[in-house]
Amino acid sequence: MTALESRRSASTFPQSPFRTIQWLGILLLTAALALFPFFASGFLIDIANRVLLAFIAAVALNILTGFAGQVSLGHAGFLAAGAFTTAIVYREMGIPFLPTLAIATLMGMGLGFLVGLPSLRLKGLYLALGTLGIHYVIVYLGGEYQFRWNYNTGIILEDPILGPLILNTGLKWFYFLLGFTALVWLFTFNLTRTRPGRAWMALRDRDIAAASMGVNVRADKRLAFGFSSGWTSLAGSLGAFYIHFVSVDAFTFYLTIEYIAMVCIGGLGSILGSFLGAGFVTILPHFIDYLVDLLGTSGRIASHIFALKFSLFGLLMIMFLIFEPQGIIGIWSRISHHLNGGRKREPAKELS
Repeated sequence: MTALESRRSASTFPQSPFRTIQWLGILLLTAALALFPFFASGFLIDIANRVLLAFIAAVALNILTGFAGQVSLGHAGFLAAGAFTTAIVYREMGIPFLPTLAIATLMGMGLGFLVGLPSLRLKGLYLALGTLGIHYVIVYLGGEYQFRWNYNTGIILEDPILGPLILNTGLKWFYFLLGFTALVWLFTFNLTRTRPGRAWMALRDRDIAAASMGVNVRADKRLAFGFSSGWTSLAGSLGAFYIHFVSVDAFTFYLTIEYIAMVCIGGLGSILGSFLGAGFVTILPHFIDYLVDLLGTSGRIASHIFALKFSLFGLLMIMFLIFEPQGIIGIWSRISHHLNGGRKREPAKELS
């Protein structure tokens, strides 16, 4: 071994076995997801599908809030934009499934670029109120379309067709959403490591310093809103296809609170945290219902289940913000660090 190789090997920490554990975990998770529908009931498959749909919308909000540091309370409005665009394009105009998804995504991106304009002058609470106003505008327009065209209870959609495949069962939807979610995950993972993704993180940490380093603050803020709104509208379109129904009553401000809870509980600025938060918040109401049935509580308590769920979301958000600001992903990082032996890889020293 030469002196140069000796110094390089001494300055670099040896490969940890945790890397092998990570790859083994990925393989086991892939096998478990592939075999899951064969051992799960229809109810569990439906919950899994809703978790996958929630992840797409949660990671979209995390791009805007966790990576770019921009506040938004209009998430439910962009979901509504995607759903109503789907109703108009797919039902009224007869455009196929995949082009409808693309049109809904472009519609969301266009709205996001428009909403991004106030972010150039507004920050914090004022920006949050501005996005909340956009939410009510979109919901109002969706309600006007729904009632003026005599869709009083809602708009019914037929099963989408993907080539020879008709997505008419929970099993088919599971495999489709699993593959689609994997693509969204990979795209978002690579996006955050490109020039726009690093610019967003610079804006999140200190926008003035980012501008002094050459980041185009105006363009990158609008780009963050555009990407986030596009992904959100895509999730709204997929959700409309999945439940075969679009109604303005489904897109309340409470839905926005749910997605804020997902990114806060899962972990801001983390793709894995978006998935964990989506799963936690989606499964939690069903777990509460299960406990109520298991304990056999009285009808008086059961009548307040909705208020209990809403209060529990708020309580969990407060607890995570106080005791675990990094969310579930923070707990996972500490576990990973512990399995890694509590040691960090030392950076290689420069050679003279």
